[in-house]
Amino acid sequence: MGALPPKRSRLTAHLHRLGKVLRRSPTGREPGLHISEHFRQKASQQGYTLSHSQQRVIQHMAQQAMALEQPSPTGRAGHRSLYLYGAVGRGKSWLLEGFFQAIALPEKRRLHFHDFFARLHGGMFRLRDQQDPLAATLDELLDDCRLLCFDEFHVHDIGDAMLIARLFKALFERNIFLLVTSNYPPEGLLPNPLYHQRFLPVIKLINAHMQVMEVGGPHDYRSQPHSGAGQAFTQGHYVWPGTPEQRKALQLPPLDSPPLPLAVGPRELQARMCHERTIGFQFSDICEQPTAVMDYLELSRRFDTWIIDRLPNLEDCSIAAQQRFINLIDVLYDQDKRMLLIGERPLRESLGGAASDLARTRSRLGQLTALGPCSDACR
Repeated sequence: MGALPPKRSRLTAHLHRLGKVLRRSPTGREPGLHISEHFRQKASQQGYTLSHSQQRVIQHMAQQAMALEQPSPTGRAGHRSLYLYGAVGRGKSWLLEGFFQAIALPEKRRLHFHDFFARLHGGMFRLRDQQDPLAATLDELLDDCRLLCFDEFHVHDIGDAMLIARLFKALFERNIFLLVTSNYPPEGLLPNPLYHQRFLPVIKLINAHMQVMEVGGPHDYRSQPHSGAGQAFTQGHYVWPGTPEQRKALQLPPLDSPPLPLAVGPRELQARMCHERTIGFQFSDICEQPTAVMDYLELSRRFDTWIIDRLPNLEDCSIAAQQRFINLIDVLYDQDKRMLLIGERPLRESLGGAASDLARTRSRLGQLTALGPCSDACR
């Protein structure tokens, strides 16, 4: 094991943090103003007009940055974490990413909640012999973290909900500033009436420790032409109806490709194509089998291009299959993987269903380029 770096004295650490604050906030500038300026420049560069609710959130973020950037822990006492919710495409993730980029704070982490939760589960299992596996895992994952950003937070499983209650309590006890985005207000989490009552203590905890703010507005920013520019995911395609001519033109696997065994941890899945950094599945292989987010995360580390074939009308699928598809798209979007999705009908006609997070999935898949039967690219 390599030698550990020498520990800095408390005074040295405080001077280091103060230096970062001074470099980001020149003398004479109002503390936290660089947050507002960062968002104004970012919006101008991308052609965005900030909504009233976005401006309110940015103002609040600037105030919180003043406390977080203080070199003394006493200057950070009493701050409330921030919970942003609203409809898809209203700029919640954009706000989170901008705050994370702009704040002069080295001890920060930004994670998709799926990814963090998978790591948390794995760490707690590995450290299950410790007196407090949760605390030991958080020590490993977060170290000296003071700002933790969770994007796309949602809860649908009662087992996860019970662990989330312990997780949030531990994060607040560590005085970590938590910034969360969600499509749901706290009261809308875990909507299943069979379990919602048992989740109320977590909702109470969120409301007690977090400033809850809605991000609204009339515009869906993901629908704008420049949205997602430079992202691999948005360079993907939705192909329908998936004729042999289309498959040949796009070098897609034939419809009758035989299954190939694919090891994912201790389990074995069935793929239809596996070549270098490209993986192909039929919808039934990946969404109608008992797969999980941890499987998608593991595969996303191995493959950069994903082909999902035979997308059915989700309305005809079970809620469990719909939720797996939602989770899969969440992971591929957050990990920024290129995707080719193949169905028999136009995309909008394929994304019916009753799963509560499908609006987010529709918004994300709407950024793919549609190639129908008359598209030049398929000739």
